[in-house]
Amino acid sequence: MRISVPAVRHWKVADGTHKPLVMVTAYDYTFAKLAEAAGMDILLVGDSLGMVIQGHSSTLPVTLDEMIYHTRCVSRAAHNALVVADMPFLSYQISETHAIEAAGRLIKEGGASAVKLEGGEVMASTVRRLVDLDIPVMGHIGMTPQSIHRMGGYKVQGRSTSTGAGSAEQIVRDAKALEEAGAFSVVIECVPQDLAATITKELSIPTIGIGASSDCDGQVLVSYDLLGLQTGEHRPKFLKQFAQLGKAAVDALVTYGDEVRSRTFPSPTECYQDSPPRPSLTAMPGHNAVNEGTGTSDGKAVA
Repeated sequence: MRISVPAVRHWKVADGTHKPLVMVTAYDYTFAKLAEAAGMDILLVGDSLGMVIQGHSSTLPVTLDEMIYHTRCVSRAAHNALVVADMPFLSYQISETHAIEAAGRLIKEGGASAVKLEGGEVMASTVRRLVDLDIPVMGHIGMTPQSIHRMGGYKVQGRSTSTGAGSAEQIVRDAKALEEAGAFSVVIECVPQDLAATITKELSIPTIGIGASSDCDGQVLVSYDLLGLQTGEHRPKFLKQFAQLGKAAVDALVTYGDEVRSRTFPSPTECYQDSPPRPSLTAMPGHNAVNEGTGTSDGKAVA
């Protein structure tokens, strides 16, 4: 059964009727099919594709057209999971009108069921406007990757005792502002466990953590990270690799190269063979040859 926005909106683990939500990033049809087969609840087409797919050092260069393309690929494979598309940098900050157009394209052209945007209080009016137009919104607070320059890098938020951006007090206000604006869920990234627990307890909408402890109503990880495809990359503290597919892929490619160079691949098993020769008509039992020059098949001349 397909996971819907209303179903997620009421997905609180504390009520005793739900297990934590499982969300994972997907950027193409093949990965989305694998995630579907594994029973993921939500597929996030994240702007993290700028780093794991495109090789950028941040998510900032990702464009709206690129997000639409990848969302379209994922949506084709998603028959049960909810597809949420990230709104890339500057696709929603310029104006509410700009945000409506961008979010609408991700729904209409990309096939997403909802969009995700970063920011709390400062984005509340935009979230409310989108929700009023029946575009479901997932919020994102705490460590927001599109704010990398303000934060001075990918740093844990919510440790500050001040009242400014990145402080625990501000993150709580951000969470409440998003809920009041109509967001159906909120991602909390890289904050202390007690802060994540407080926010989760105070909100009626589910929280989805990444580096925010198991006290949240769900979890999300980047698929390339959890599968161990990012060989040699920095591993944040919150990341657990559930497989080492990067190493497995390199090993397989090395073996492939060795077999090609040694000419053991392709072997006869992987080659097409000639079809056996077809028997000639004259060799077939009971068949009379056509008399040459007569145009008959029974040996009699034409009258």
